Amino acid sequence: MVRGFYNLTSGMLSQGRRLDVIANNMTNVSTAGYKAEHYTDRTFDEVMVTRIGNKIKQPYQTMETYQSHILAPDHLYTDFEQSSFEETTLPLDFAIQGEGFFAIQMEDGVAYTRAGSFTLDTEGYLCLSELGRVLDREGNPIQLPTDKLEPDKQGNLYSKDGDYLGSLGVYMFEDNQELERNPYGLFTGQGAQINEDAVIHHKWVERSNVNLVKEMVNMMSTQRALQSAAQMSKIYDQVLQRVVNDIGRMQ
Repeated sequence: MVRGFYNLTSGMLSQGRRLDVIANNMTNVSTAGYKAEHYTDRTFDEVMVTRIGNKIKQPYQTMETYQSHILAPDHLYTDFEQSSFEETTLPLDFAIQGEGFFAIQMEDGVAYTRAGSFTLDTEGYLCLSELGRVLDREGNPIQLPTDKLEPDKQGNLYSKDGDYLGSLGVYMFEDNQELERNPYGLFTGQGAQINEDAVIHHKWVERSNVNLVKEMVNMMSTQRALQSAAQMSKIYDQVLQRVVNDIGRMQ
C-alpha cells in the first residue's frame, strides 16, 4: 500500500514537471530562435543502476523480486534542430543557416543564441535587446555607425558605400547537449569555435522549432496521466481510512 502511494506521488510529480516544460515550449512558439525542451524520466531503479554502475556482470543475483515503478527525473534535453526562416525586412535581423550561435556579451559572461533580432544601443553597438552586445569573430563587440547595411553571406558587414564595418561571429560546439540554458533563454558553455561554413541571411530570423500540434497532444496526454494518478491516490487514501476505522472498531 505504501509503495503504491510512492509510485503515484512520483508519477504526479513527474507529470507536473513535464507539463511545466510543455507549457514553456508553447509560450515560446513565436519566440525567434527558441529551441524546444523535452523532459524524460526513468524508474528509480534504472537511475540507481546507471549512476552506481554494474561492473560485475557474473554471477548475476536477483536481490529482490519487487521491481520499483517510482519515477525519478532523468534528463531535460534541448532539440537543436534548425527551424524554418521568416523574412522580416528589418535591417538588423539575421538568421544562421547551419550549425552555430551568435555570441552575446552579458554581464556575467558570454552566452549564445540563435535569435538574431538585434538592435543598436545608445553607443551604437549591435546588441540583443536588454541582454548584451553581439560579438564578432574575435570576440569583440560590434560598433556600427548606421543600420543601413549590406552584409554578405559570411556575416561580413558593409555600409552602403562598401566600407567594411565588422563581422558577425558564428560559434559552434562539439556537443550542443553540453550547453546549459540560462534564465534568459540563452545558452552557456565552453569550447566555442568559429564555424566558417555557416551562412548568414540578412533581414531574416529563424523561427521557433516548437511543434505546436505535437505539444498540444503531449499536454493532453500528460494531463490525463496526472488526473489518473491523482484519482488513484484518492482511492488509496479512502482504502487506508477504511482499514484504520475497521481495525479501530475490532479492537
